Amino acid sequence: MLFNSISFGIFLPTVLALYWTASPRWRNPILLVSSYIFYGMWDWRFCSLLLLSTVVDFTIGRRLRTTDVPGSRRALLITSLVVNLGILGIFKYLNFFVDSFASLLDRNGLEPNEPFLSVILPVGISFYTFQTLSYTIDVYRRRLEPVDNIVTFGTYVAYFPQLVAGPIERARILLPQLQEADRRVSTDQITSGLSLIVLGLFKKVVLADGVADVVDRTFADPTGMSWVSMGTGIAAFAIQIYGDFSGYTDMARGVSRLLGIELTLNFAQPYLSRNITEFWRRWHISLSNWLRDYLYIPLGGNRSGTVRTYINLMLTMLLGGLWHGASWNFIVWGGLHGLALVVHRLAFGGAVSDGPVRLRDLPSVVFTFLVVCAIWVFFRAPDFTSSVQVFRAMAFQDGADSAADLLLVSLAFITMVIVDVAARAEWPSLRLVERRPEIAGALLSLALVSVLVFSGGSPRPFVYFQF
Repeated sequence: MLFNSISFGIFLPTVLALYWTASPRWRNPILLVSSYIFYGMWDWRFCSLLLLSTVVDFTIGRRLRTTDVPGSRRALLITSLVVNLGILGIFKYLNFFVDSFASLLDRNGLEPNEPFLSVILPVGISFYTFQTLSYTIDVYRRRLEPVDNIVTFGTYVAYFPQLVAGPIERARILLPQLQEADRRVSTDQITSGLSLIVLGLFKKVVLADGVADVVDRTFADPTGMSWVSMGTGIAAFAIQIYGDFSGYTDMARGVSRLLGIELTLNFAQPYLSRNITEFWRRWHISLSNWLRDYLYIPLGGNRSGTVRTYINLMLTMLLGGLWHGASWNFIVWGGLHGLALVVHRLAFGGAVSDGPVRLRDLPSVVFTFLVVCAIWVFFRAPDFTSSVQVFRAMAFQDGADSAADLLLVSLAFITMVIVDVAARAEWPSLRLVERRPEIAGALLSLALVSVLVFSGGSPRPFVYFQF
């Protein structure tokens, strides 16, 4: 497994020791080599894809600086898009389209001679493809100066803390940090970085993995379950996907701080959102912003009339769903979120409040969470038929309830809400480490003890490694 705890427990201290003791000019080479070693822990052969994306976009970026001819610049941009999206399409979507076309022929009475094809999906390919594309597009738009040092650019593409599950870092945010001649690691960064790592481990091991068995049982066989058990399993998945993904992001940001580099905030307590628009401003923020800046706005955004705005929203969310995986379920998941965004814009103009959540907001927070949970079914179920079975069981099916599952998921949910409410109020954020170190130390110690207690089971890979 890529993120094997033993191998990573050796890898990270070694990298930190080399990085902290090296002179500034050697730090990026150390990060670059370490990132390729890290990725090679999964499958060294796919390091070639990282290298190909790096060389292509580094070269195109430099060529874009030397030409002002519009046609030549467009040709260079198209080359980057074709290479990067072509790699992504072959490795992530080829099997899906072959199978879908074969099924279509079969339903129409034909018997296709379907080729045997099984393409391995490189871990994290969606993340680093979007990351390197943002560089080329920003250079093309003249919003970013191209990089002259291929080691620096290669480090940006393959930066190991966020390589396999984000956040999707913009070049104009991460590259300047990598280009700093003498970046230093402060004591505050080490303290807050370690705190983030512990928090991320808590979310992953205690919350996400703690309810994983409930999720697996629920979606493996919805028949025979009561609506209470089904609802419990769906809520468990909402906890699992959030704890798993935001936990990884916390750890990635924490490890990066140990290197003196700040990564983008990717989650901002999304389950405390008061509407679906606010949810998408707080869930997977780096992807939401990428889709907005490089897809929704170029399509016309909200500048071309009401109907066109709704079409742009739907297209953006459909492609956002497809980004997650080659499955009709992901397309339906994205489409339903797009529909929910359209409905919210129709009813309320897409208004979002940035103020703190009040008690009076509780009904809208609960309603938004229930909508998100219902749509999560399509994200988690193995296929569309299974998704329908889940909803049928919720509506019409009687069966046995599991008090143990309900208690476990309720405790996990309460814990998640406490952590999020506290973080939303900002009192126990990383500033707590500075203001009240004794309280921060006690809370982090409790979290670490909980991680040790819950870590005895079989290790579970991060959910977003498959994307």
